[in-house]
Amino acid sequence: MVRILKKIGLFSAAVALVLCTVTTSVWAPADPIDSARLITRPYEFDYAGWTMQAFLQKISIASANLPASLKVSQQRKVIDAYFRYLAEDNRLDNEISTLISAPGGEQKEDQKKLALVQAAHQRNRWYLSRYRKLAESVIQFQVSQTVDQMGFAEIMQPFPPILFQTTDLPKQLILSPRNVIRQEKSISLIPDMPIPAMVEMEENVENLIDYSALVVPVGGVGTYPTMVLNTARLPYLLETVSHEWIHNYLVFRPLGIRYSASPALRTMNETTASIAGKEISQAVLERYYPDLVQEKSIETETFQASFQPALENETQPFDFRKEMYTVRIRVEELLEEEKIEAAEKFMDEKRLVFWENGYQIRKINQAYFAFHGAYADTPYSAAGDDPVGDDVRNLRVRYVNLIDFVDKISTMSNYGQLKTFLSTF
Repeated sequence: MVRILKKIGLFSAAVALVLCTVTTSVWAPADPIDSARLITRPYEFDYAGWTMQAFLQKISIASANLPASLKVSQQRKVIDAYFRYLAEDNRLDNEISTLISAPGGEQKEDQKKLALVQAAHQRNRWYLSRYRKLAESVIQFQVSQTVDQMGFAEIMQPFPPILFQTTDLPKQLILSPRNVIRQEKSISLIPDMPIPAMVEMEENVENLIDYSALVVPVGGVGTYPTMVLNTARLPYLLETVSHEWIHNYLVFRPLGIRYSASPALRTMNETTASIAGKEISQAVLERYYPDLVQEKSIETETFQASFQPALENETQPFDFRKEMYTVRIRVEELLEEEKIEAAEKFMDEKRLVFWENGYQIRKINQAYFAFHGAYADTPYSAAGDDPVGDDVRNLRVRYVNLIDFVDKISTMSNYGQLKTFLSTF
């Protein structure tokens, strides 16, 4: 009983500390860009309500401490069952959609079949909801054990404790000045916002404040518990859980506290979390799922481009990352020359090139690069020639252990400290 109370106390302290770092949602228009909230207010996401619901659910499950009592083979069975129910949920969703939209859907036989499929869907959802809670507990335990082994543990376990919940994630409205690529504001929106409403919001905001606007989906949010996208791919799930936990880990340190102080610090934060997320995910796979270690991590979305295979090019294959990198470079050159309209026309034209090569991107604009450019964990990225990502990667290779890299960069409160350290290391 004492152990359970200590665990609840630790979780509660973590929630309180994380929430202290979250900016208030009470709105007072301090500058013109804040007037965008006049448009976004009806669609904004309720973080406080979601966090309270998720935290209470996690506390009730944590008190059982079930994963620790399961053998590794039993933990694997839980995860396998969860992904089977998730795959079946997706299959039944698609079948229901087909039956509803197919010609002749009003015929009596089709209606009977639809009712049977919907009933099966409800039964599957019941099992999925129960396995989801257990599967999340198992993954929390496995990631906790792994980061403990990697040296991240404090007071006998990682702090804050690793808590996440798979859920439909809020979308983000990203705002950037038109004359420079810089994220100046990000507003969280409801998850089920339809595309026409996104387009209308972007257009209304751009007309109101003359900024570049884009609504983007995200893979995770660093709340506490963290919000993680529903996915049937275990390596990606582990990577996202680890990525978002690193944000929780950094939030009590100078780098995390100053996350929003400048574009460079945001890039340092996101690149650090991306690097660490990949390494922790790989370590969890090696320890608990060795048969999946060789599985190549293929992103379902690259810079939020849903990929549909295009006709094979018999000459040179299309390199998405390199092409997007070159687009970013050219856009920055045009903006530096104050050719804003030319830059926007160029991005529109290049979007069609990506689409023709199988990458279905809804819009490329300054806000697109402002958002995706912060994730600079690979040499070619939407960051273009921004040196911050390169310097974070250069710092990583100077340390054998991930914990030493994370702890070093976490002490930095500005980009100048990183540059100075690299020059003297």
